[in-house]
Amino acid sequence: MKAIWNNTIIAESDATEAIENNHYFPHESIKKEFFKTSKTHSTCPWKGEASYYTIEVDGKQNKDAAWFYPEVSEKAKAIENYVAFWKGVEIKS
Repeated sequence: MKAIWNNTIIAESDATEAIENNHYFPHESIKKEFFKTSKTHSTCPWKGEASYYTIEVDGKQNKDAAWFYPEVSEKAKAIENYVAFWKGVEIKS
């Protein structure tokens, strides 16, 4: 699977986890040069607290377009520290 934004592959992995129509990519599969830590957080009732990244490619930013769970509930262990995308990031196989 590939995550693409602004015509650039920002993550790529054969080991994604699909949950609630989102592909979660292993943290080590993201291209860290495109990811900036955000101060945004949100809470999922069954997964836990999410942290966000702003994606930056060729000077363009996509604020809080990636999220991950640094610590998860027992029910969500499969995606602990995996990264998912939204806000126009394309996921392709």
